[in-house]
Amino acid sequence: MKVVLPGGTGQVGTILDRALTAAGHEVTVLTRHPARERQVGWDGGTLGRWAEVIDGSDVVINLAGRSVSCRYTAENLRDMMESRVDSARVVGEAIAAAARPPRVWLQMSTATIYAHRFDAANDEATGVIGGSETGVPDYWAFSVDIARNWERAQAEAPAPATRKVALRSAMVMSPDRGGVFDVLLGLARLGLGGPVAGGAQYVSWIHDEDFVRAVEFLVEREDIEGPVNLASPGPIPQRDFMRALRAARGVPVGLPATRWMAELGALALRSDTELLLKSRRVVPGRLLEAGFDFAYREWPPAALDLVRRSRSLRTGRRGRTGAAAGQQA
Repeated sequence: MKVVLPGGTGQVGTILDRALTAAGHEVTVLTRHPARERQVGWDGGTLGRWAEVIDGSDVVINLAGRSVSCRYTAENLRDMMESRVDSARVVGEAIAAAARPPRVWLQMSTATIYAHRFDAANDEATGVIGGSETGVPDYWAFSVDIARNWERAQAEAPAPATRKVALRSAMVMSPDRGGVFDVLLGLARLGLGGPVAGGAQYVSWIHDEDFVRAVEFLVEREDIEGPVNLASPGPIPQRDFMRALRAARGVPVGLPATRWMAELGALALRSDTELLLKSRRVVPGRLLEAGFDFAYREWPPAALDLVRRSRSLRTGRRGRTGAAAGQQA
């Protein structure tokens, strides 16, 4: 297939680019800073010559949007909104203008669209959309607004020949450097991977292998459109999530953190406490109903696999560095 990945240079884009290319597909990445073969420049907001790669493609998977790993200032929240909505809108314009439009458009969204809750899991049919919860910071509602507008931009795009799927993705766990798993593993390794603010808040996640397989599954299933949760069937409280990660890494103790300590940690990491404190209890109702078989349904075996692969990557990097040093000597 010919696959186009707008915004495909981030963590998730790198995972998909690597997997789809290895599977023999022709993958083109749209990026603001093209630096290698198969990358095409775009600005993420206006039509240009880049739209030529959309025309005649089979699949578009739009991943564009400012990273949420930042301080949630008014400016950054605005950038998050505009980068997501503008990119979805202009991808829709490119598809609408194509003589040979793609048969399917997968649009990245987020599991953060669901309410902060502990009592029940959110699936696509019965899940509660967030934004009106009590007892949480007011700005959390803006994250839900971002997700709503993100999905609306895709839904309203005039592309009748193209099936549309919104990927309400949980955190994608991969051993790649700089990703969310790499950060969490680093905290566990330092003995800081304990419960945060009690640790009752749920963590929804998906193993990178299952994420890729779910994307491939949705590309082929012509009967599925609209929002789909990309999350494992086993969300668990944060305290249990980090306990399993510590066990996989062989770290016996993880220091707990109060809410104010979490705020200081988020400030140091230039991130926001919503990523740590919001309870995201999300399950993949539509994928399970459609017969998708998760390789990693529960977190402990997923954590073991990811830790093993992370160690392998680090060993490989050390080996390459040593070989390079030997050549220079």
